[in-house]
Amino acid sequence: MRRTTLAAAAVALLAGLTLGCTGPGGTTGKAPATPAGYSGMRQKVDAAESALARADRDAARDDTGR
Repeated sequence: MRRTTLAAAAVALLAGLTLGCTGPGGTTGKAPATPAGYSGMRQKVDAAESALARADRDAARDDTGR
């Protein structure tokens, strides 16, 4: 259940980023300069991905009966 929630949050984040980067008519056009706060956002995404990977490993370990 928790893994599903994290995966849904990641998909929603990626969809929001994709829609936020498109210009009029849904085209990306010229790539914008890196927005302020991008590195902080990237760190948060990396941390979320690491947490999801740890949760997957923990769930797999629990399923094996160790």
